[in-house]
Amino acid sequence: MGVGGTMTQPNILFIVSDQHNAKALGFAGHPDARTPHLDRMAREGVRCNAAITQNPICTPSRVSFLSGQYPHNHGYYSLSGRNPGGLPNIFGHFRAAGYFTAAMGKIHCPEYWVEDECDIFHESNSYRAGSVVGRSAAYTSFLRERGVEKLEDHILLPEFGERGRQSVEGRPSPLAFDESQEGWLANTAIETMQTAARRGQPFLLHVSFPRPHQCTTPCQEFWDIYAGDALSLPLNADYDLAAAGKAPHFIASAARWRKADWALFPPHTFEAARRRKLHGYLGAVSQVDAAVGKLLDHLRSAGLADDTIVVYTSDHGDYATEHGIMEKAPGICSDAITRVPLIFWSPQRIPAGGTVECVVELVDIGNTLCALSGIDSMETSDGRDISGLLHGAAGDAERLGITEFAWSKSLRKGRFRLVHYPRAMFPEQYSDGFGELYDLESDPWEMRNLYFEADYQDKVRELRAELLEWLITSTRPGTVSGVNSARFGSPGLNRQRLQRYQTVVNRDGKINPRRLHDAKNKNYL
Repeated sequence: MGVGGTMTQPNILFIVSDQHNAKALGFAGHPDARTPHLDRMAREGVRCNAAITQNPICTPSRVSFLSGQYPHNHGYYSLSGRNPGGLPNIFGHFRAAGYFTAAMGKIHCPEYWVEDECDIFHESNSYRAGSVVGRSAAYTSFLRERGVEKLEDHILLPEFGERGRQSVEGRPSPLAFDESQEGWLANTAIETMQTAARRGQPFLLHVSFPRPHQCTTPCQEFWDIYAGDALSLPLNADYDLAAAGKAPHFIASAARWRKADWALFPPHTFEAARRRKLHGYLGAVSQVDAAVGKLLDHLRSAGLADDTIVVYTSDHGDYATEHGIMEKAPGICSDAITRVPLIFWSPQRIPAGGTVECVVELVDIGNTLCALSGIDSMETSDGRDISGLLHGAAGDAERLGITEFAWSKSLRKGRFRLVHYPRAMFPEQYSDGFGELYDLESDPWEMRNLYFEADYQDKVRELRAELLEWLITSTRPGTVSGVNSARFGSPGLNRQRLQRYQTVVNRDGKINPRRLHDAKNKNYL
């Protein structure tokens, strides 16, 4: 708060966890999850109960919420990749507005796309499939000074060698909380906030925790919160997937997990191993919660809370033993993956205790932060400004939430979720095509596929048409007849053509089809 009660340009703390199932939160009603800090954040802020991620795996999801673009526009559908030259992100956008920018943790983006726009950058994850810089030298040095580098176990259970890589098995970590990535990142983030204060700049600080993504190895204090044998399995942990009409590859995936050949600790049974997974997963959720609490406590104690906007979300979900599956694949199939936590918190700027029940998307985060910060929106973003919803405005009941794979799409609209697959996906089992439709109001655990039921054929056709409409109207072409022929910037360009070009072309050179439509160029559409 500035002099005389005027609002200063706010700091932004954008916190992301990896693979957090939206049900695995105390405030969401989970019977076992212990998340006191996120629960308090939700009570003091606004939670979005139908927040949809744009992709069910790490890199494309992160490119989406950092750029504000859908995967079919930015083009990333797998891990890492080359720098998407010219694609703006929130770091460069806020830096141009005078912000001190920093990113740390599991950033997991295309090479040098984030770090080139940041004043401080740490890729703490030891898995080199993220940005080309690999793990932060500062974190590696910290572990070596403590003599615990070989014990770091987020990516690999060292005692099992390569077989322990990215294991979903659960066990307590030998590292202390401050030595874990979550603890180190929280401490480093606090130091970064202090650096920004010394420089006299507001900060945009992105802190991305690797957990609860496997390996599911929380520190001992968080493992000890839970008793594995007493944990409640989800309501859809055991049922007949074939009778429920689930997708063939989904049924096959669940069957592979039940073989339990992935179990590393005794007893090597599916029942024991899945309970270890759930034990470790919930412990990792609580570890992330503790790191979030440390950051929020610092904002309060340092007098920064009133001048900071905090966002918490996750890149995608995790089955967390739902449907008998232990991690996130096949991700397009389930609300457990496509829906994620999303909380906005700022004591002086966002009212406490609100809930947003309508569909929102992670691509909305960037332009919402712009609006809350009083800076220009990102014109290259596909996302909306949902700041009005955070202040109690009525939501759009017709809003779509889309999650994309290159060959399949999931659409959430109101209470229904549709999954569309090309006919070539399952030609032997379903020669006429296969899809999924769920009524999340009556079937929140998605145990009854309505896609082929006679009473729901109108709904299937409606949502498939909505998906086609969305895909056409949201795609950003590079050229469009009537616009690309203009030699932008040439001396002979007349004023009318120049003005028309500027109204429909964003700074990245891509045509905005909605602007083209509004500019009455319908003959060329």
